[in-house]
Amino acid sequence: MSGKPNESENTFIDPDDAPEWTEKMFAEADLYHGETLIRRGRPKVAHPKERITLRLDQDLAAALRASGRGWQTRVNQALREWIERDAANGRM
Repeated sequence: MSGKPNESENTFIDPDDAPEWTEKMFAEADLYHGETLIRRGRPKVAHPKERITLRLDQDLAAALRASGRGWQTRVNQALREWIERDAANGRM
């Protein structure tokens, strides 16, 4: 199974127990520079990755997953190096 194990208990918190929002909380909820809303969170990347489907032999997929976190990034880097090497040798 490839899912992340559940590491913490899933405890219910009643939303009615949330504190009332104050004027200060509302004022700080959005960040503006003049009239421009400043976006928070992860910035947009110049070259975002594309989600694809790739069919691999089961033993290969298992070995990649078993190599630990970041295995997809390592596969991406290995494919990049392979493409660049073949392009440098005039094969692509």
